Amino acid sequence: MNDLNRIPQINPHYRFQFEKAQNCYVLLYPEGMVKLNPSAGEILSRVDGQQSVGEIIAALQAQFPDAPGLADDVLAFMSDAESKNWLK
Repeated sequence: MNDLNRIPQINPHYRFQFEKAQNCYVLLYPEGMVKLNPSAGEILSRVDGQQSVGEIIAALQAQFPDAPGLADDVLAFMSDAESKNWLK
């Protein structure tokens, strides 16, 4: 998912939500749940099917200006999420 113009979407077989009991974002699917770390939750919270990868990175860089290598980390996470079929 290195194309910054690509617009990612969460796979419709998953439901992304904040789980109060876990105090974190999760991906729910029929067989279970994936508990996400805070960084993954911040990234996926911006995946709305309308923003491009570049726009998501820009929003995260604006929110976390002191985070070194943020763009590379976002791209790596999105590639991993796509390989796990969380993203389309």
